[in-house]
Amino acid sequence: MRRSARRIAVVIVCGSRRSGGGQPDRIHGTAPGARKRPVCGKRGAVLPGFRAGWTQGRISGYGRGLGGAISGTFQGHGKGDRTVGGTAVNDNGPVRYGILGTTQAGRADGTPVALGGARLRALLTALALRPGRALSPDVLIADIWGMDPPADAAGALQALVGRLRRALGRTAVASVDGGYRLCAEPDAVDLHRFERLAAEGGRALAAADPARAAVLLDEALALWRGPALADLPDDRVEAARAETRRLDAQRTRLAADLALGRAGQALPTLAALCQDHPLDEPLQALRLRALRDAGRTAEALAAYEEIRTVIADRLGADPGPELRALHAELLRPAPVRDAAPARRAATPPGPATGPGPAAPAGPASGTPAAPHQATPPPSGTPATTGTPTAYPAPATDTTTGTPTPGTSGTPTAGPRTPLVPARPGNLRARLTSFVGRDTDLAALRADLAAHRLVTLLGPGGAGKTRLSQEGAESAVAAAPDAWPHGVWLAELAPLDDPQTVPEAVLTALGARETVVRSSAVEGLRAAADPTALDPLARLAELCADRRMLLVLDNCEHLIGAAAALAERLLADCPGVTVLATSREPLAVPGEVLRPVEPLPDPVALRLLADRGAAARPGFRVEDDRAACAEICRRLDGLPLAIELAAARLRLLSPRQIADRLDDRFRLLTSGSRTLLPRQQTLRAVVDWSWDLTDEPERAVLRRLSVFAGGCDLTAAEEVCAGGGVDGREVAGLLGSLIDKSLVVAAPAPDGQMRYRLLETVGEYAGERLDEAGERAGAERRHLVAYRELARTADPLLRGHGQRGWLERLGLEHDNLRTALRRAIAARDEHEALCLVLSMQWFWSLLDLRSEARQWSEAVGALGPDPFEPPVGPAPDLYESPIDRPPPLAPEQLQEARREVRLVALSSLETDVEALRSPRMERQVAGILAAYRGGMPQTCKLPGVLWFYAVMLSGSFDGVLDEVEKAVRACREFGYEWELAFVLQLRSKLLNDQPGGLEQAARDADESLRIFIRLGDTWGAAEALAGRGETREKRGEYGLAKQDYRAAMVHAEDLGAHGQTLLLRTRLAGVLIEEGQGETGERLLREVLAAARDQPSGREATPFAHLSLTTWLSVSGRTAEARDELLAVREAFGERAPELFRGVLESLLISLDLDEGRGDELPARFRSAAVLVRGTMARVVAPDLPVVHLLTGARVLTAVHGERGGWDAARLVGAYDALVSMQVPTLIVRRDRARAEAAARAALDDAAYARAYAEGGGLSLEEATALV
Repeated sequence: MRRSARRIAVVIVCGSRRSGGGQPDRIHGTAPGARKRPVCGKRGAVLPGFRAGWTQGRISGYGRGLGGAISGTFQGHGKGDRTVGGTAVNDNGPVRYGILGTTQAGRADGTPVALGGARLRALLTALALRPGRALSPDVLIADIWGMDPPADAAGALQALVGRLRRALGRTAVASVDGGYRLCAEPDAVDLHRFERLAAEGGRALAAADPARAAVLLDEALALWRGPALADLPDDRVEAARAETRRLDAQRTRLAADLALGRAGQALPTLAALCQDHPLDEPLQALRLRALRDAGRTAEALAAYEEIRTVIADRLGADPGPELRALHAELLRPAPVRDAAPARRAATPPGPATGPGPAAPAGPASGTPAAPHQATPPPSGTPATTGTPTAYPAPATDTTTGTPTPGTSGTPTAGPRTPLVPARPGNLRARLTSFVGRDTDLAALRADLAAHRLVTLLGPGGAGKTRLSQEGAESAVAAAPDAWPHGVWLAELAPLDDPQTVPEAVLTALGARETVVRSSAVEGLRAAADPTALDPLARLAELCADRRMLLVLDNCEHLIGAAAALAERLLADCPGVTVLATSREPLAVPGEVLRPVEPLPDPVALRLLADRGAAARPGFRVEDDRAACAEICRRLDGLPLAIELAAARLRLLSPRQIADRLDDRFRLLTSGSRTLLPRQQTLRAVVDWSWDLTDEPERAVLRRLSVFAGGCDLTAAEEVCAGGGVDGREVAGLLGSLIDKSLVVAAPAPDGQMRYRLLETVGEYAGERLDEAGERAGAERRHLVAYRELARTADPLLRGHGQRGWLERLGLEHDNLRTALRRAIAARDEHEALCLVLSMQWFWSLLDLRSEARQWSEAVGALGPDPFEPPVGPAPDLYESPIDRPPPLAPEQLQEARREVRLVALSSLETDVEALRSPRMERQVAGILAAYRGGMPQTCKLPGVLWFYAVMLSGSFDGVLDEVEKAVRACREFGYEWELAFVLQLRSKLLNDQPGGLEQAARDADESLRIFIRLGDTWGAAEALAGRGETREKRGEYGLAKQDYRAAMVHAEDLGAHGQTLLLRTRLAGVLIEEGQGETGERLLREVLAAARDQPSGREATPFAHLSLTTWLSVSGRTAEARDELLAVREAFGERAPELFRGVLESLLISLDLDEGRGDELPARFRSAAVLVRGTMARVVAPDLPVVHLLTGARVLTAVHGERGGWDAARLVGAYDALVSMQVPTLIVRRDRARAEAAARAALDDAAYARAYAEGGGLSLEEATALV
């Protein structure tokens, strides 16, 4: 369940820097629109449904004083939900941005801007690619995360924007209606500066100024540090455009060299570039001219022959006019040349214009890619080239000296191997070998040579698609001059609308128009040429003068549209030949049908050998040739069936497969094994595959549709059996469906295989399930299976297998949600109650409070509310409602109804309004009337959550009494885990009570021993964190460090990354307290850096910032401390709880006093005092308002001078009398010393002593009123 991005839950704990285990049981939070008032509670209560597994962090190092500890989840951070990260960077001048290589930013003075994290660099790259333009969040999310965005993508983007602003300056990235905009001129970005300089250099060369062109182009090319847009993972199109413009600039720069008479210097670079781009005719022409100008005419002629051969082999064409004219010139006797050629005008070479692919339009060209331009080169093709001497070398790895990927450099060893020039077209490389079909290939070549429309006709699985591609390449190789414009493949399988067929072919040809025109322009265009908007007419016009071979693959489901398109092209485009694959003829005049027959036995055996070795390394046909021959023969030589049989070799031997073909013949048949993405357009393929399955396979496939997120074999056997399918047969049937590509199998982290349906197949199977009338039965079996999984797993989450069961339930979470949803929809209260109560501890361990609330409230609504008046006492129940499967006995049903409402209540911590509502007051009263301390069910989960109601009633003393009863009851009943739980709960409660530390330490020790014996990793981390807090309060920092580090080990073992970050924050605080400030600061900054990239790190972020603020303040770095504090306050704003805002304001007042600022200090002090003296502070942070008195003392002397000295001394006396902490923290000790020094500066010793003594008799209210 996705959490709200703007909800904040905070619990401030007085007296300690809380670590990884304690759950606050007092919440003070605000939701949007909620009243800002405290909610009573007590820190330290580890209430599972409420905050199990939470780690408390401390506020700004104040520990038992001002800061206390703060615990909770900051899910979004006000004002755009920004996550605060790092020290804020003030705007201090313009910034330049580099995206031609690893993304960089630097100030005008050369100071680099730190850009930590790949996502942050990707965001800056996306913005810098379009400076000054507003980019929508959707565009930025797609740029940064591609096809795998995080669950809360909008929140993650806001956090990244916040980080980027802090790195660059707050005005660098503007929020606008359309999204975000980088406030920079294009010239501040190296890519756009490069394009401007390159364009100016080209104009200079065209104006007969090659010297200026060389200077401009050198400056432009020097901006490249590596592959363009290296930090933008999926934007290959823009990167390819930039690389193409780089090549254009390199050509122009070399032309300038030639114009300046530097042919000899240019030749090494030209040779390297031509090797990388053999079909770039303008580049090759430059090389020939350079050889000629260098007096190496013979080499130039030899080079021309090499070029001609490459172009003929790859393109089936002759060199273009420019190269041919240059060749003729080379054959004529050369005129006598001057030693220093005169400066002459030169036309800068543009994108390649010969038969090779043309360069795509770039971002600044202002001209769209022409229809005849080909797509950019594949990503595997090097985008950059060798290094001219006139501009920088390729980027290299500083550790190895090797060229950075994507740039060119010196070959590692041996001579350069010439690249095979690419033909025009879009046929992709095949991933498997092509076996046999020599006769078919020869026949197809002959058909294509004699006819303009050839259709490969045959059933699914016969190999039509593969034969069409291999045959097209074979025909072109045999007749290179027949189709000089290449072979182009148009895949029609993804389409479902006949009208989209022409557009699909245009897209395949790289000629689909993407220029955005206004409706007025389109109207004029249509009026001038009625066929302009007809894609079929555009296609015919495009192909009218081309000689090309067009492959139309999978025509059967769009047979009419495919036939019309083929007929139009054949009529209007005399140079076009069409090769189609289909399950039925196109029925177009002139069509030649070429049936695709099964493979003959020897070829089929070769195919089985090849595919079998790929499926099972070491497989050889020779080991059982008879069985393999039988398989091929009985499968009729169909390539797809043979490949499916080969895949079964992972499970069975060839003889086992052959022996089962009598009963499993259809097991190995399936429809077309297309690798197309899951789309509804696959329905025709699924229909065809469905027709080839037998009834048991269909039954299993239908029933698999009730799963969500896949299943394991056990669940599949439980749900898919019945109705003629024995549970023991399900495994084999699953294997059959996997072979037919109807089911996807993949290993899970637990080592088992999981099975899932592709989306389209799942929808199709669901429809078939409804048609068969089986939905109710299948969903019921699914519900029972996952209810039992959850019920069985619940006690196992509190022992040695805790992590494994967390992972198991995590894998099945979608199925568990689906089961719950169906139980609620069916109003099956017994099943729904059992599921929620079985899942509540899992939700607590993973901090899924919103999910726990949603489900518990929905399930609670299925039955009457047992806490509505009149409420009678609940009976003692030793058996839990989930100890047995439903149906529930009457008493167990009533108890389950009570417990599900306890789960809901403990999940409301972020909803202040709900907690303060009259309905909730009735709920709390009903809970207190039904339960009492020491009951069996109130010792166990989730009954133990009734303590939460006791806290909400405001009776903190009552909580300690009830916990004591629970401890005694657990000992009496022999509840070991429950005893450990309530002991660590009491330990945390006692940590805040004067004189409670000794008992707190004993409770933590006993709790830890039990949890370790039981193998509960979560419990061990909680107990260690609580004991560490006790030791920290005593000033035993060395021991506290040991406990926090040990707790971190347990948290990391459990995979609790957020808890680990909080523990590291607590450890940093202890390091600072014992004098290792620099180490502590480094650790805090590491926590902040790690928290930026982890959603679970949001809890640690505010605590780490506040701890860092106090350390910076104590160490005299006031300006840095202010920046950190303002950033925190800006991020959380008014959405933060009152107590948290009070702490921030008190810290800010202290910083203002340090810097001599005194605006309205008394009024601000009084406002902060109100915020830190609420009910919440009285319960969870009693020393917080007392420590605030020290700030008040400094305010009085700062505002009133000597006149304020008397009352300042009284406040110091009041603080010493009222404070309860044993060992004040570093910042409290400093503030105490400063307050006393300020008072003594205004008074003599005798006066100070009298005022101090008088202050010792004041109450907190009286002392606060002095300011």
